[in-house]
Amino acid sequence: MEFGVLGPLRMTAQRISYVPTAPKQRQLLALLLFNANQVVSTSACIEELWESAPPASALSTLQTYVLQLRRALRGVPHIGSLQDARKTLETRDGGYLLVVRQGELDLHVFERLVSHGRAALDHDDDRTGSRLLGEALDMWTGAALADVQTGPILQSYLTGLEEQRICVQEQRIEADLRLGHHHELLGELSALVTQNPTHENLHAQLMLALYRSGRPAQALTVHRRLRQVLHDELGLEPSPRMRRLHQAVLACDPVLDMPSQARGRLSLDLPARAG
Repeated sequence: MEFGVLGPLRMTAQRISYVPTAPKQRQLLALLLFNANQVVSTSACIEELWESAPPASALSTLQTYVLQLRRALRGVPHIGSLQDARKTLETRDGGYLLVVRQGELDLHVFERLVSHGRAALDHDDDRTGSRLLGEALDMWTGAALADVQTGPILQSYLTGLEEQRICVQEQRIEADLRLGHHHELLGELSALVTQNPTHENLHAQLMLALYRSGRPAQALTVHRRLRQVLHDELGLEPSPRMRRLHQAVLACDPVLDMPSQARGRLSLDLPARAG
């Protein structure tokens, strides 16, 4: 059995999809998957499905949705009966619990790979860390729950998950910069700064990759565009860290030429100059 939320909603077995087509059932399945192996309260289900205006029949309608999900699960070969489907989608005191085994949910695999990748980085193993974080990012097949309507609870999950995804990308890119892969990163970073026009660290990484690829003028253009967007959209100036990087590029500072050997400090965290 395979479940997926890191892209279109998935519930497959032997390459056959068992995802329901009805929007509310898909929404409920997604909520249960984000809380796999944990009880999701009836009140949380109702809030997600109808927000602050549930119908009078909300509880009975929710029970119908659960029954329909169990009927979908019944079609899975290794489940096969409604009785066994109830063992996969359990009714618990005050809510419901979807049983998901290790390795069945892409979100769990993503989180495990991220944990192992970060542990490798903590032990100065950039090559292994980059590989594991890259494998974690490869679990994504598109925007999370791209084909599911979302209420307030799912939306909060998706916001946090997207922030985590970007953070993992930054960490993997930082490791690759330390490994000297600056030229290979240019396309990816250019796309990321287009998608995240006010994200300073991604811009800093692109500036460094450009500088190390022998393109300092383009690195300065990246800074200029960031400064303009920050000013126009947020009324802000670049951070001191970005200003130090800008000055280092202008001065062709040797500190930019090689990855920092000081662990615990990102290679982009340039020291402030005295005077």
